[in-house]
Amino acid sequence: MESPFTGGKARLEKESMTMEYRKESFDITYHYYVCEDTGEQFTNDEIDTLNQNQVLNRYRAKYGIPNPEEIKLLKSKYGLSSAKMSIILGLGANGYRNFENGEMPSASIGKYLRLAEDPHEFLKLINLSKDQFSQQEYEDILKKAQSLVQRYEHEHFVRELELDVFPSKLPNINNGFRVPSLPRVGYMIQYLVKELNPFTTLLNKLLFYADFDHFKHQGSGISGIIYKAYKWGPVPTNYGGLYNIVCNNQYVEVDEVAFPEYAGNRFCYKKDIDMNEFRRYISETEQKTLDKVISNFKSFSTAEIVEKSHEEAAWLKNQDTSSEISYEYSFDLKNID
Repeated sequence: MESPFTGGKARLEKESMTMEYRKESFDITYHYYVCEDTGEQFTNDEIDTLNQNQVLNRYRAKYGIPNPEEIKLLKSKYGLSSAKMSIILGLGANGYRNFENGEMPSASIGKYLRLAEDPHEFLKLINLSKDQFSQQEYEDILKKAQSLVQRYEHEHFVRELELDVFPSKLPNINNGFRVPSLPRVGYMIQYLVKELNPFTTLLNKLLFYADFDHFKHQGSGISGIIYKAYKWGPVPTNYGGLYNIVCNNQYVEVDEVAFPEYAGNRFCYKKDIDMNEFRRYISETEQKTLDKVISNFKSFSTAEIVEKSHEEAAWLKNQDTSSEISYEYSFDLKNID
């Protein structure tokens, strides 16, 4: 980084800091640059966004408030416009669109949005809003919601499996302030697998580095996966179950490769990725992080990436107890910029 004061070098520093938001205090890892010639501190837009996102994500986590991406997906799930969502939820004319664009809902509205994720609850809201739509509009909205209720019941078993691999359904520091979902994780894995065809242990590390590097720069992970520190480095919680459900839903395939003393599972994806569906769940910024991880580790063997992961504080500080790894350790990553 070039110092705006002298044109010389500036170094990135970080420290624990308490910041205020809506009259509440939140502890974050505050980032800033220091001019090496003058010692003056400064930030840029990227660092300001990282610091702000940490505060906002802690506020959302405290009150269970969906982030803008989740709010956009909620609208898409029901096939409704922002204006119709505002009517059904009792918001102002532009209320829902403002939340999509980053405005923070109140704690009470945030809980309301969470409830609306359940088609059964949303159906009740539709019926309460019946007189605010034409008869045809109401019937169209009702039909879509009822079909989702039926699908919700049909997919009950799948959702129970998801609870095993995604035990936390609300954002917190151990899932990178992201609510996990099978499509997002599935497309993330598919993208990595398409490029690298990794074995299980290597895939575990690629996911870890992608999530933690994204948190390091953006203040949130990508997948919502919780990681634990095991013998071979950081791994997704219940990664065996995770990969089974991803394979069963055809995001990737797995081939068994025989070695002299054992057999290993190698992941592959032989079709073209549906980039329209991919973009629904993976943003351009997240895709750039995945590309960065692919570029950084494409020549690494499994043994090499395991060795690198053992240098990370995320593993060193948690290995003795195989604990869940806080995404706060992302700010101490050594082996990816």
